[in-house]
Amino acid sequence: MDRLTEMEAFANVVDQGGFTDAARKMGISKSAVSKHVSSLEARLGARLLNRTTRRVSPTEIGLAYYDRARRVLNDAGEADALVSAMQSAPSGLLRVSVATDFGVNHVSPILGGFLTDFPDITVNMVLNNRFVELISEGFDVAIRIGELEDSTLRARKLAETTRRMVASPGYFARHGRPARIDDLSDHKLLHYSTQSNAAVWKLTAPSGEKRQVRSGGGLSVNDGQSLLNAAISGLGIAYLPSYLYCAAMEKGLIEDAMPSLPVERQGIYAVYPPGRFTQPKVRAFIDFLAHQFDGKGPMNW
Repeated sequence: MDRLTEMEAFANVVDQGGFTDAARKMGISKSAVSKHVSSLEARLGARLLNRTTRRVSPTEIGLAYYDRARRVLNDAGEADALVSAMQSAPSGLLRVSVATDFGVNHVSPILGGFLTDFPDITVNMVLNNRFVELISEGFDVAIRIGELEDSTLRARKLAETTRRMVASPGYFARHGRPARIDDLSDHKLLHYSTQSNAAVWKLTAPSGEKRQVRSGGGLSVNDGQSLLNAAISGLGIAYLPSYLYCAAMEKGLIEDAMPSLPVERQGIYAVYPPGRFTQPKVRAFIDFLAHQFDGKGPMNW
């Protein structure tokens, strides 16, 4: 006989307290349930149930076997549910957290295509410049840029961006251009105000040495686009990802402050809660983003 069916019959007899109710739950005859349990006991060479005219209860061995059997049956049920979920059409509410600048410039423009491909999904995209707590705040996925913090979250790399220090030609005409990292202490640096370490820039010298630069400036803003606008206006030097500044640089509105420095690369990741399997709506969204971003070099981000 089928081993799982024998386990299921035995577990249901224990759960229901008898063969009659177990048979009713399984949708088979009482004699069939009895045959499954007897076959299981014969195969194991042990009596699993105490049978009296009034009640049925597990023996000591039967109780120990029941605990393991119930786990096996639950795992088997989860495996069946996994296959069913993975084959079902993606649907439901998808809550997404995205950094404001990247969301406005690169996620919002392609959402229409995603919703067209998956009409049964509803997207709630929240734009902010902080690392949200996905599980406690009810998000299904977040797009994060830069080095990922150690966590139990799962992550998939979607693309890369680069970061450079940029300022307007007018700023350089008035204040000069820094020749070395140490020269930055004499310049006005524009910082993000929402990150605890935003006032510290981590740079790599031409020699490969890792340096940290901390300097005050006349402006700190919680929005990258505003920092870019400030740099274009000549208020100082901003350290920004290329997906923000590349268009302005092509127009000559800003220039690389220190072209001699190695270009800093940062990963763009989709992060999502851990689990045995990924929800179809989450998997569909991440696959869509990966396809949309595929082939775009870091200099275009």
